Amino acid sequence: MNRPGPKIPPLSLTDAQGAVLEGWVRRRTTAQALAQRSRIVLECAEGHSIREVSRRLGITADTVGTWWRRFLERGLDGLSDEPRPGVPRKITDADVERVIVKTLEEKPKNATHWSTRSMAAVTGMSQSAISRIWRAFALAPHRSQTFKLSTDPLFIDKVRDVVGLYLDPPEKALVLCVDEKSQIQALDRSQPVLPMVPGVPERRSHDYVRAGTTTLFAAMEVATGKVIGSLHRRHRAVEFKKFLAKLNKEVPVGLDVHLILDNYVTHKTPAVKQWLLAHSRFHLHFTPTSSSWLNLVERWFAELTQKKLKRGVDRSVQALARDIRAWLADWNDQPRPFVWTKTADEILDKVAAYCRRISDSGH
Repeated sequence: MNRPGPKIPPLSLTDAQGAVLEGWVRRRTTAQALAQRSRIVLECAEGHSIREVSRRLGITADTVGTWWRRFLERGLDGLSDEPRPGVPRKITDADVERVIVKTLEEKPKNATHWSTRSMAAVTGMSQSAISRIWRAFALAPHRSQTFKLSTDPLFIDKVRDVVGLYLDPPEKALVLCVDEKSQIQALDRSQPVLPMVPGVPERRSHDYVRAGTTTLFAAMEVATGKVIGSLHRRHRAVEFKKFLAKLNKEVPVGLDVHLILDNYVTHKTPAVKQWLLAHSRFHLHFTPTSSSWLNLVERWFAELTQKKLKRGVDRSVQALARDIRAWLADWNDQPRPFVWTKTADEILDKVAAYCRRISDSGH
């Protein structure tokens, strides 16, 4: 039985202190360390024990105790980092905050993002000082990533369904991650590739000659990492049915087959549904829309792209197909599974926290 943990000396926050702490938690430009310390004080002020606050915030009890005591002793000033020995600081906290606010809330007049040079020119600081501030607060204006949140109304149910197959697969059944990699191009460089020599990397011409495309249908066995593949010129429902027939032939008769796949229209045509009715051991599990990360075969496609396709040279579709089949056969000689570790609750909690953060930012 878990004990609630030691009680904390009670303290009533003033309205002003509470407002400041809430502001630090909600403000998008607050350093993560200060935001976390503010959450600790607010949680403790509600009467929760150190252990309970530790569990709720996912941090150690020692961390909770340290910042609660610092607040008891010194108030809001106690939540700032202790001064370190050495040469006195030339850049004040206000200077640091000014750089952070500009980085997160403003843009330079002549560019889409800040550089150390442009920020230094505006703030009057050195480029090295700007670089140190950005590194300290994990800011990288030159970097950008893409994302898309799923709007699938059955997002939660589908996540639990797919992750359940990964973490607790049914008995006497095979779980396969299925997808097609379409428009794989056979590319031949306009000039011969120059091999790597000491001090000089491999070189290839920037332009190329297209020789046609092919589509790879792949089904990766979750338990072993073995992949069943089939190449086709197109990726219609007709080709998908042929691939299903191939799976039916290669999977032992006594096993049920659970397929994890996306919502592409060819997976749901009347012809496919009719085929599934005639083969009752096949069960389809669809990932949420815009959630290809939930399908492990995408990770295998990344391996294929990085290790074979990205720098491959093929003068015809037939040559490309031979290369892919050879790579697939080599993979299946020593397959390795991609082990899923996150539970559905962990995934959903992370998505919910991200959505709250976006909502709190005012964007």
